[in-house]
Amino acid sequence: MGIILNKAELLESNSKLRGDALEILEAGLEAVNTEKILKNKIILNEGVLGVDGENFNLKSFERIFFVGIGKCALEGARVLEDILGDYLTEGAVIDVHEIADAKVLASRGKIRYFQGTHPYPSEQNIEATKQILEMVQNLTEKDLVVTLISGGGSALFDLPDEAATAKLGLPGETSLETVIRVTKELTAKGADIYELNAVRKKMSQVKGGKFAEICHPAPMVSLIFSDVLGNDISVIASGPTILDTPTEEVKNILLASNHDALVAMKIKAEEFGYKTSIETEKLSGNASEMGKELALRESQSKTCILFGGETTVRVPQNHGIGGRNQEMALSALLYISLDSVLICASSDGWDNTDCAGAIADAELFQKTKAMGISPEQFLMHGDSYNFFKQIGGAIYTGKLGSNVSDLYIMLYK
Repeated sequence: MGIILNKAELLESNSKLRGDALEILEAGLEAVNTEKILKNKIILNEGVLGVDGENFNLKSFERIFFVGIGKCALEGARVLEDILGDYLTEGAVIDVHEIADAKVLASRGKIRYFQGTHPYPSEQNIEATKQILEMVQNLTEKDLVVTLISGGGSALFDLPDEAATAKLGLPGETSLETVIRVTKELTAKGADIYELNAVRKKMSQVKGGKFAEICHPAPMVSLIFSDVLGNDISVIASGPTILDTPTEEVKNILLASNHDALVAMKIKAEEFGYKTSIETEKLSGNASEMGKELALRESQSKTCILFGGETTVRVPQNHGIGGRNQEMALSALLYISLDSVLICASSDGWDNTDCAGAIADAELFQKTKAMGISPEQFLMHGDSYNFFKQIGGAIYTGKLGSNVSDLYIMLYK
């Protein structure tokens, strides 16, 4: 079975253009599979851990701890526990996957799993964070901390700073309630990840390099999967291991980004005979506006244009259910040409709902006419999820163990 779970349903019309676009998307998602990336870039040989060209002698440490944070953490923990083997002392992971998914975390049983919430923190996230901090207390220079940091970590790994949140709090609010409210308000206004995480850092005891400070004086190796435009590692998961003044022994290594997915997608599209280009890895802007802009582009025969990035959504009052990729596809649907198809999808399989994103093409638009459904009304009410649920075109993958921002495919006959 492929990564896209409802591919057969999406291809009931036998549209070759749709089929090619879905195959191209699957190639990208497969390329950023956490397990594959870690096995390709990390090796342990005679006690020396090789990480993407960097070497660390594990024999020189008395204890080695692993901390996984974000949507790639569970998949990564499975691989790293096998690689580290008997060198690993203890570990802890906080991820969004169900507890049942962690049953096969490892045969050695050295890593504890905590299921957290996203996109907002919760008491269970805070409790998991406290457990992780308890594990790494009283470290010395003879200890090593290996971390895997990925998107989603800002919500999952958090311990509010009471003094900082008090300055932003409303009467009667707890620190957690302040963090959630402020995050929701910024998101509703269309704040991008840089703006959002700048505020999150100020309200937290572990973000913005503070986790690295807690682990000091132990050296740290941080393996980072980027879901941030431009791959600024200080923004990914709000940079818990990124110090403003890197005087401590912390090695941050970027292992994966949407570049890996886009290159794989380009190769697949060229195999299908499309003239292909990666236009940008940093697409941004309002989801509705970007969907319209892409759909109105002049058609180019047998061409594939690829984008990576992350848009934002301005949430209307009395809004419905949706995600930025579904909204972008819904907006594009109003303008899409007969000879093109657009796919907008999240690399983690979860576009603020249980679908990864959606397709926009003329076939789908004609279906709305036949069913008497108004895309404009759903778009106006921020209800893209229920639109695609009625009309079809949503892409389902389930929650994936990867997260490198969103992927966009513009394909022309």
